[in-house]
Amino acid sequence: MLVSFSGYAQTGKQMTDSNTPLHLLQPDYPVPYGMVKKEEVKGVIDRVRDYLTAVTPTTVIDKTTQKEITDFSKVNANSLLKPGDFRLLSYEWGVTYSAMLAAGEITGDAKYTDYTKDRVKFIADLYPHFKALSEQKNALHSILHPGALDDAGALCAAFIKTQAAGSDADIRPIVDNFMTYIMEKEFRLNDGTLARNRPLKNTLWLDDLYMSVPAIVQMGKLTGETKYYDAAVKQIELFSKRMFNEKNGLYMHGWVEDMDVHPEFHWARANGWALLTKVEVLSVLPKDHPGRPMVMDLLKKHIRGLAALQSGSGFWHQLLDKNDSYLETSATAIYAYCIAKSINEGWIDGLAHAPMTLLAWNAVATMVNNTGQVEGTCVGTGMAFDPAFYYHRPINKFAAHGYGPVIAAGAEVIRLLQNNDFEINDSSLQLLRK
Repeated sequence: MLVSFSGYAQTGKQMTDSNTPLHLLQPDYPVPYGMVKKEEVKGVIDRVRDYLTAVTPTTVIDKTTQKEITDFSKVNANSLLKPGDFRLLSYEWGVTYSAMLAAGEITGDAKYTDYTKDRVKFIADLYPHFKALSEQKNALHSILHPGALDDAGALCAAFIKTQAAGSDADIRPIVDNFMTYIMEKEFRLNDGTLARNRPLKNTLWLDDLYMSVPAIVQMGKLTGETKYYDAAVKQIELFSKRMFNEKNGLYMHGWVEDMDVHPEFHWARANGWALLTKVEVLSVLPKDHPGRPMVMDLLKKHIRGLAALQSGSGFWHQLLDKNDSYLETSATAIYAYCIAKSINEGWIDGLAHAPMTLLAWNAVATMVNNTGQVEGTCVGTGMAFDPAFYYHRPINKFAAHGYGPVIAAGAEVIRLLQNNDFEINDSSLQLLRK
């Protein structure tokens, strides 16, 4: 038997510390470990993009005849958006639209940018025709008459970004409608915190940070009005003072005003929404805004809390601090994106955080199948006060939450690789300080 270790060989002998460089033994890593190539990363996200392009059509059909309607002036309450694998008007697709724009900017590949521009234009072109209908229940009901932050925030942020990217669609009426809902109609606590009345009255969902704040801060960038920047920072402050645990660097998923004790279930994707919100705000907030240091401090504390809980396979667990809960893809992708973005922007130390980011990306990449579908994503999840609810949420490749984060993570990892050099030193991956 011949066993080789980088030029060392032992024949027919038992390996011991005296005759074999044991530190060069190849570990049995559960996911690929080591150097990452830009071309391979792009190959993964290209596969996801191509799949999504094929399964999210921009077509209106008649519900009864199933025939395509090409003259949008003829739409009525019986007109539908042709079903695909995913819904073009969901908050998850707001995340995907933003991710496609980011991927197009970083890679220079117009197919990503065009994916979002084409679909946002499709929606914008339909908007005035469905708005003119007397029936509220129609194919664009959720954007004409939003009833929750889920209906408005993620799409609004993506639509503003699409306009900034040079779209020729008439997007502003939709944006203004969304912002009216977020700023004036959504339920709030007495101190102004955006809230819900389910499952109990006066309830905060951590998810709602992302379903509101990125849109608000993007509106600040669009209009130049300071009030939007102030409002975005204020929501982060209000949520965090109730829901962020300074000791472990994690957020609880839900908070209820009337509770004496607040059960802390650190659901992974909700923590992803909170982390992503801070990244979105810091990317837009003026450098001299007085709230910027607070948001930056929270970002760094949150990243350190998450870093301590990354599994040896690169993934994070469904409940972050419960190692017997399953490994989850969408949250891992969000963290990979946010940490890579934070390194690329100079907000955190790449020497400390880049290797864990590439490990996370390698984990995520193993969950993209040959078709371009993202496996291992938890389905939509409410807020609960017992562990079984979170432990046993199903996973599904048609859970829309995984797609935008995977594309965003891959794109930002490509930028990380463009900006830095890496090496394997004593078998471990290291970023080379320039």
